[in-house]
Amino acid sequence: MLGTYFYHEILRKTIIAFGTLFNDVHIKHDDRSGGTISETKVPLIYGPKQKFLAKLEQQEELTKATAITLPRMSFEMTSMNYDSSRKASVTRTFKAIDSRDPSNTKAKKVYLPVPYNVGFELNVMTKLNDDALQIVEQILPFFQPAFNVTIDLVESIGEKRDIPIVLENISFSDEYEGDFSTRRVLMYTFNFNAKTYLFGPVADSTEGLIKKVQVDYYADTNVQQAKREMRYTVTPDPITAGPEDDFGFSETTTMFGDSKKYSPTRQEDV
Repeated sequence: MLGTYFYHEILRKTIIAFGTLFNDVHIKHDDRSGGTISETKVPLIYGPKQKFLAKLEQQEELTKATAITLPRMSFEMTSMNYDSSRKASVTRTFKAIDSRDPSNTKAKKVYLPVPYNVGFELNVMTKLNDDALQIVEQILPFFQPAFNVTIDLVESIGEKRDIPIVLENISFSDEYEGDFSTRRVLMYTFNFNAKTYLFGPVADSTEGLIKKVQVDYYADTNVQQAKREMRYTVTPDPITAGPEDDFGFSETTTMFGDSKKYSPTRQEDV
């Protein structure tokens, strides 16, 4: 159990997916006639806002000729909490085909994932209020209050899930203190919650692929005494089809106590 090495990079993928949402935000400056003077892509960096504020305050002591460029955005992971509202049975498992197996015949087994909420903080730092409003207005319409991002959580079994990223709250601050020579920093802070899942180790399944499903219908709930009335069987068509193949399925219904046997075949993509 504990001590078995595995690393699905789920948290890393979640951080990357969150940052990707905000890596293409632009601001424009227009002249009085409505023509565009300049268009700037807002830089996005992973790190705490205190780091960038400290750099602004200590800029005079730095050797660089230019100060930190505004506008700028930064984000960081701030918390991780277990989400009991999405809890599933800890003993249940599910099977999937090994996506790295070219024959598509090897099955993998993994326990149901553990739901966790990962907190993120996004900071928007600008010098001009209009720049901040442009950035904020490009973000808010997509969160009502959640935006779903598809993440390949476990690549070995092709486990992809839609992860809701929920906007929890927004706060605003004006970091303007000191005399007129002090640089002004307007800051909007967004707090998000990503509802992700953490998977445990993936093991090889000793059981083969299920290629036949059989259901028996009885005339009473007491199976030991009731008479069996009907048997319903489903198999892939062709029987040699694998999980990644384009195949249909065959249905067979057998009525007991009657000589009639129905064997309808229905072709559907699976």
